[in-house]
Amino acid sequence: MIQRISLLLLLGLCGSLHAQSGKMTYLFSYFKGNGEDGLHLAYSQDGLKWSSLNADKSYLQPVVGTSKLMRDPCIVQAPDGIFHMVWTSGWTERGIGYASSRDLISWSEQQYLPVMDHEPTARNCWAPELFYDKASKQYLIYWSTTIPGRFPKGASEGDSGYNHRMYYTTTTDFKNFSPTRLLYDHDFNVIDGTIQKVKGEYVLFLKDETRNPARKNLRIARSKQLTEGYSAASEPITGKYWAEGPTVLKIKKHWMVYFDKYTEKKYGAVRSSDLKTWEDISEQVSFPAGLRHGTVFTVKTKWFEEVFKVK
Repeated sequence: MIQRISLLLLLGLCGSLHAQSGKMTYLFSYFKGNGEDGLHLAYSQDGLKWSSLNADKSYLQPVVGTSKLMRDPCIVQAPDGIFHMVWTSGWTERGIGYASSRDLISWSEQQYLPVMDHEPTARNCWAPELFYDKASKQYLIYWSTTIPGRFPKGASEGDSGYNHRMYYTTTTDFKNFSPTRLLYDHDFNVIDGTIQKVKGEYVLFLKDETRNPARKNLRIARSKQLTEGYSAASEPITGKYWAEGPTVLKIKKHWMVYFDKYTEKKYGAVRSSDLKTWEDISEQVSFPAGLRHGTVFTVKTKWFEEVFKVK
C-alpha cells in the first residue's frame, strides 16, 4: 500500500512538473513616445496584468531609416527558435526595419527593407506585421501604405490626404523577397492589420481609418486564403472610442484583442469566445505607462525565467 501511494505521488509530481514545464508566458513588444528609443518589452502570466521588463528601458535602439524610429514593433518566433522583428522606421518612408534575435536581448544588425521603393509616390509604410505560414514555410510581411491617386474611394475621407491600403511581400530568409502585392482593398482607408489563423480560416483584424464620417474603430475580415479573398469588414468590435493597433492572443477559450485607445492615451481590450460577440474588458487590464502599438506573443515560461531572470 505504501509503495502504491508513493507511486501515485510520484506520478502526480511528474504530471505537475510536466504541466509546469509546458507553461507559457505572454510577452508584449511595444514602443513609447514617438519610437525614438526603440524596443520595449512587457510580460504577463494571465493576459490581464502586464509589467515592463528591463525597468522599462529599451532593449534595442533604432539605427535604420531616415527618421531612425522604431514604432509598432512586431515579433514572431520561427520554428527554429529565432525571433524575427519588423517595425515602422519613420512616418514618411518607403521601407521598414528588420532585425532578428535568439533571446530578445541581443539583436542582429538592423536592416532597412525597401518594400515600397518601386512606388516613387508612396507616402509611407506603417505598422508592418509578420505571419509565419507553416504550409509554405515562408513569412508574410504586410503593412499599410498610401499611394496618392491610386484608389479614388476613400481619398476624401481620411486625415491629411492619407488613403491607405494593405500590401504584402513574402520571404523564407529575410534576404530574398517576392514582389510587393496588394493584400486588402475594400474601398476604405485601412491600417493596422494583424492576421490569425482560426480553424483553417484567416482572420484579419484591422482599423477602419475613415475620418469623415469618423469611424476609427477595429473590425474583422475573413478569408480561406492567406494573401487574397478577404471579405468586407465586419461591424466594429470596439466601442464608441477611437481605437488602433490591434494585437491578438488566444487565452484558453477567449480571443483577446488589445489596442491603443490613443485619444485617451491608454490601452484597452476586448474578448470573444467565437469572434462574433465581443465584451469590452478595458477596465480589467493594466499596462506599463506609455505603452503603445506592438505585438503580443508567447514563450515558454521556463525559457522566459532563465533569460529575463524573472520568477
